[in-house]
Amino acid sequence: MKILVVGGGGREHALCWKIKQSPLVGKLYCAPGNAGIADVAECVDIGAEDVPALVDFAIEQAIDLVVVGPEAPLVAGLSDRLRAIGIPVFGPSSAAAQVEASKAFTKALCDRANIPTARYGKFTDPADAKAFLDELSPPYVLKADGLAAGKGVVIPETREAAESEIDEMMSGKFGEAGKTLVIEEFLKGEEASVFALCDGTTAMPLIAAQDHKRAFDGDEGPNTGGMGAYSPTPVAGHAVIRKTMDEIVMPAIRTLAAEGTPYSGVLYAGLMIGEDGPRLIEFNARFGDPECQILMMRMLSDIVPYLQACATGELGQMPPISWHGSAAVTVVMAANGYPGSYEKGTEIKGVEDANTLDQVTVFHAGTKRGTSGELLANGGRVLNVTAKGNSYREAIDRAYQAVDRIDWPGGFCRRDIGWRALKASG
Repeated sequence: MKILVVGGGGREHALCWKIKQSPLVGKLYCAPGNAGIADVAECVDIGAEDVPALVDFAIEQAIDLVVVGPEAPLVAGLSDRLRAIGIPVFGPSSAAAQVEASKAFTKALCDRANIPTARYGKFTDPADAKAFLDELSPPYVLKADGLAAGKGVVIPETREAAESEIDEMMSGKFGEAGKTLVIEEFLKGEEASVFALCDGTTAMPLIAAQDHKRAFDGDEGPNTGGMGAYSPTPVAGHAVIRKTMDEIVMPAIRTLAAEGTPYSGVLYAGLMIGEDGPRLIEFNARFGDPECQILMMRMLSDIVPYLQACATGELGQMPPISWHGSAAVTVVMAANGYPGSYEKGTEIKGVEDANTLDQVTVFHAGTKRGTSGELLANGGRVLNVTAKGNSYREAIDRAYQAVDRIDWPGGFCRRDIGWRALKASG
């Protein structure tokens, strides 16, 4: 098979790394890729959002399957264009990808499908948004309706801070994404991510993971795209995953199919798990990043037949995926200043040394090669240092041992990734 992976981050490196292991794969391309992906796939200089060029490339190379990593090309209609010309694609249509592209779309879907979620309101006028705060208690959850690179959620602790944030968000803090605002009640509990493969009518649960959104140790600082993750997740065991499938994922899949918008690809349910069980925070239309990295590390099965089955509507014929019983953790190394302004082009050394450690893989996110072949930072989140172990402690220790072999003065990481798992496991 010839497979094209679209994207150039840590998630796509992990997908390429796993896909490359399949005996079914003859040629693997990635567009645009990064310095690490270049070790396992042929990188193609086409941007992930350049839909016409991606379609042309898929035709020219007679690609058998396209795997779309990030959400933006899905929302832009890449899957629709490919399906229209008969090229199988792993990823939802533009219409179905609205589950991520619009928070308001998802909240309305929850209403129609009776999916447990937070009470909410949708607003385009700041005065109306502020008035809705009267109906809630602090802290308040403010969400930009559109895509904001994982940073469009703000949780002010006070009414004054919430009103100020409403003004900022609706005045362009997140561009067009924040012109419509969703305000939700604050849900109490512990967050986790549950993933399911879908082919339009059938869904298959994967394992759960938990990520760390805040930039700094102790869950302090601003929200980011994710500073680390681990799996399995003590708070989301088999019973919670089953309940999530029965009450959240399958009602969404059935409703979308009934409305003429079948969902295929991976559906990512971001959950708040409290005393009443899981409630939906948000859907995403792709694998989480950095959760994908640990899912790929723990997956025993060949992923390619499952990606293909989702693309061709044959997921119901597939056996359950097999998983390593071990724990896995990934630590994100980010450029100093992230998620604010940061410098690109700083040199990174020691990644090859880190990769020599047992059960450690360093997935590249924002990297590129310099003119002399040196490894350079080329983004905010730059490396995902990922490790497996027989226990959380062993996996975490391995990951940080690898982190300490990487020489990058221009970057930082959290030093407490997995603390909830350690606490839960005693």
